[in-house]
Amino acid sequence: MIEVLYFAWLRERAGTAREKVETQAPTVAALVEELRGRSEGHALALSDLRAVRVAVDQKLAAFDAPLVGAREVAFFPPMTGG
Repeated sequence: MIEVLYFAWLRERAGTAREKVETQAPTVAALVEELRGRSEGHALALSDLRAVRVAVDQKLAAFDAPLVGAREVAFFPPMTGG
């Protein structure tokens, strides 16, 4: 079981801020494919991964990052400085 978090416009499009997901996905990319199938909102939120950043267990990660042993995956828009 992995806790999936969505921030900013990803939360709005997915229709939820967090959800628990039962998955055997080996990587973040495989999890994204599963999530896209959950609803139109999920598909829209995760349609353009160039506009999405990901963290696995609160550490920035790439979409090819393994999920073995992970407890949390967070999706959020790129950060801007200021």
